[in-house]
Amino acid sequence: MTREQILNAIPHRDPFLLIDEIVEQEENRIVCVKTFSGEEAFFAGHYPGYPLVPGVLLCEAAMQAGAILLSSHLAGEASGRVPVATRMNDVRFKRMVRPGETIRMEVELVERLGGAFFLKAKSTVEGKVAVRFEFACTAAEPMS
Repeated sequence: MTREQILNAIPHRDPFLLIDEIVEQEENRIVCVKTFSGEEAFFAGHYPGYPLVPGVLLCEAAMQAGAILLSSHLAGEASGRVPVATRMNDVRFKRMVRPGETIRMEVELVERLGGAFFLKAKSTVEGKVAVRFEFACTAAEPMS
């Protein structure tokens, strides 16, 4: 998927767009990657001398991958709506992510109940789990 297709699928923009590329996409599963260059502003304060990608940004990147996946499920039925997270469960951080590393995010749509989507996410670096969690989304009207 091209960057333009990613930008058409979700409302996120630089500097908060945390998806570089879609590696695979099926009806209920997506795999995306993001490389953290080390130039991102948050590294200056998280933490000086020992830069780490904040865990909340690892979760956000995976949820953005989920939003891209859901954009195909929402096409036509919820025109103009955007997926928003409504909860996160069982978040487990297993590995730190440092500047220069690439995360591979695998997100699966587990269930849909009406307007609620239930997903599970796993992000890895070099085959080792960095974070895994479950989350739920719904489609919200954009603010005018």
